Amino acid sequence: MMIYDIFYDSPVGKIRLRSDEEFLLGADFVTDGRVGESVSSPLKKAMDWLDDYFAGKIPSIDVPLKLSGTPFQLRVWQELEKIPYGQTTTYWQIAAIIAKERNVPRISAQAVGGAVGKNPIVIIIPCHRVIGANGTLTGYAAGLDIKRRLLRREGKEISDDKVIK
Repeated sequence: MMIYDIFYDSPVGKIRLRSDEEFLLGADFVTDGRVGESVSSPLKKAMDWLDDYFAGKIPSIDVPLKLSGTPFQLRVWQELEKIPYGQTTTYWQIAAIIAKERNVPRISAQAVGGAVGKNPIVIIIPCHRVIGANGTLTGYAAGLDIKRRLLRREGKEISDDKVIK
C-alpha cells in the first residue's frame, strides 16, 4: 500500500497531510517539510477542505478518514466531529455524553482530554473547539496560540485566554 505525504501551508502554520489511496490517515502541525510530488485523492480533498476553511467558508467537502486508536479515543473523536463550526464544547460535556451512553456515573474529563490530545487529524476533526469548563483555552498539541487563532477565525471572542462569546 502506498502512503502519501504532502505539506499544506496554512495561515496558522504548516500542516502535514498523510493518506493512502482511499483515506486521510493524519493531519498534524509541523515546523518543517517539503511539498510532496504526488497527491492522492484523499490528500486533494483534504487540501480543498482546508482551502475552504481558511477562506472563511464552512467546508462541505467529504474527506474520507481512516482513524486508528483505542475504542475510547475513537468515541471521543466521533464527538469532536459533531462540534459545529464556530461553536465550542468542554471536556466535561463530552465526558458526560459518553458516560450517559455507557450507563456509568461519570467519565473523567481528563481521560477525554487525553483522547482529544491524541487526535490524529487536526482542524478537520476539530479538537481546537474543546475548551475548559470555565471557558478557558486549555491544551492544544500545536500550542494555545494556534488554538486561539483557529477559534478567532471561526468568530469566537477570546480575552485573557478565555472564550467570552
